[in-house]
Amino acid sequence: MVRARPVLTFLTAVLLAVPGITALSSAARAADADLAVNGGFESGLSGWSCTASSGTTVNSPVHGGGSALQANPAGSDNAQCAQTVTVQPGAQYTLSGYVRGSYVYLGASGTGTTDVSTWTQSAPDWQKLTTTFTTGASTTKVTIYTHGWYGTGAYYADDVSLVGPGASAGQPPAAPTGLKTGTITSSSVALSWSAVTGATSYAVYRDGAKVQTATGTSATVSGLSASTAYSFQVTAVNSAGESAKSAAVTATTTAGSSGGSGDLPTHALVGYLHSSFANGSGYTRVADVPDSWDVIDLAFGEPTSATSGDIRFNRCPVTECPNVESDADFKAAIKAKQAAGKKVLISIGGANGQVQLTTTAARDTFVSSVSNIIDTYGLDGLDIDFEGHSLSLDASDTDFKNPTTPVVVNLISALKTLKAKYGPKFVLSMAPETFFVQMGYQYYGTGKWGGQDPRCGAYLPVIYALRDDLTLLHVQDYNSGPIMGLDNQYHSMGGADFHIAMTDMLLTGFPVAGDAGNVFPPLRPDQIAIGMPASVNAGNGYVAPSEVTRTLDCLTKKTNCGSYTTHGTWPALRGLMTWSVNWDRYSNWEFQKNFDAYFG
Repeated sequence: MVRARPVLTFLTAVLLAVPGITALSSAARAADADLAVNGGFESGLSGWSCTASSGTTVNSPVHGGGSALQANPAGSDNAQCAQTVTVQPGAQYTLSGYVRGSYVYLGASGTGTTDVSTWTQSAPDWQKLTTTFTTGASTTKVTIYTHGWYGTGAYYADDVSLVGPGASAGQPPAAPTGLKTGTITSSSVALSWSAVTGATSYAVYRDGAKVQTATGTSATVSGLSASTAYSFQVTAVNSAGESAKSAAVTATTTAGSSGGSGDLPTHALVGYLHSSFANGSGYTRVADVPDSWDVIDLAFGEPTSATSGDIRFNRCPVTECPNVESDADFKAAIKAKQAAGKKVLISIGGANGQVQLTTTAARDTFVSSVSNIIDTYGLDGLDIDFEGHSLSLDASDTDFKNPTTPVVVNLISALKTLKAKYGPKFVLSMAPETFFVQMGYQYYGTGKWGGQDPRCGAYLPVIYALRDDLTLLHVQDYNSGPIMGLDNQYHSMGGADFHIAMTDMLLTGFPVAGDAGNVFPPLRPDQIAIGMPASVNAGNGYVAPSEVTRTLDCLTKKTNCGSYTTHGTWPALRGLMTWSVNWDRYSNWEFQKNFDAYFG
């Protein structure tokens, strides 16, 4: 026992004699951190990407906190959920997580050395899985994942962590300069600034509070009050942090005019009512539309010819619609709906109603004929449902903020005239197809070198010019091909991700035709209703009520989001639009019932 003391003293002396060894060990331990983002799934699937929309979050069972991952392998999909993490080269990391289910795997790939995984054949209760790895000499990113096995049923994961040294901090960028205002409206202010070297994004501040982020050197702050002064600043951001704020600029919003949405409910259900024709869904009288429908679009007013501008609303004849009501009953039912707080609009266009206002004479005829319909039936406003070849852009028309194409310019002028005539309570809505709006992120008109479809993005100048007069925009998220979202991935109909990605573009704004200096600014959430088919009979792109609910969860709560990461959370989203009231009645009011259950 006496002989051991000198040995211990000698070892202690040797360790203390090696310069820096104790300090380095302490520094390494201090640098270790949990690098996994949202490892407890408390923020839905934020930070995670799951294959084939197989992942979701549940409140039971959970290992810790209030949520856990549930994923269901099916067919050739092993239900992998993964995230990519920034790491240091040549460093050791410990990956761990708690799992339940049969054949559950936890692993890491792209390590630069030997990729690792661990698994359990059967975990009827929560079981911890742990594995370690060392990154390669030049490895800066590693993908961590969990997955199940084909056809073995759902598995659960929770409290996933990756512990080890974080990436080198580096230096935040310099503060932006050159901040200035652009277009100012009653509800928005456009801003631009000079690029900052090393910045990966920018944060925009309004009156000292951060209100949005931008990847380019411009942004439009919306949702502002009319005739109000605001102060704006911008910071530059990279992986090391955020710069100091720029010098402030001030702007006062204009008085503007109302979009006619003040007396709509916070969350509104919009539906088209087949009023001039019948099809397989059958004719529905205005009086028989349930009270759940807040906006009823009478479909359709159509032109006498494509270029006349002369719009006629011919009600469905008795020979086609045996149960059609009389004109007197039709008008009385509209008044009853309005007395109950509902809005009834005339919808112009549709698939068969091509409207091309090629001349100022056609524009003026459009105004007078639409006014006549509104006055005859005592309607609350107008819905523009121009499809097909109604809107297309001349080859020389390349700036959506300053259009020159006659059919676009004349339509804008006509709608502004109608708005001015009927005043602030006039309800104006639009129902473009995705090709005319979100496709503008990639292409606009014929393009710089020609050869593109001139209709691509053709609604953008109309929406932009009328953004302060527009009550509702409900893009038709159906009968659509794949559309690229802000994640630069194509999204296709058939699931919540399509609706989430398309709506996120409208609420975030996007560069038109990839030009970061020409950004279509975001609309207010109270201006947006998501367009969906009411049933499988109504059009391509139908989704089940559960997918409608997932869409609303993601956009209004940022939960249940799936693979697409939104750029914000919008609890003030106005609601849903569907084609159509008739088709929903045919399907036992499935769409309406789901809306009522969600919003109460």
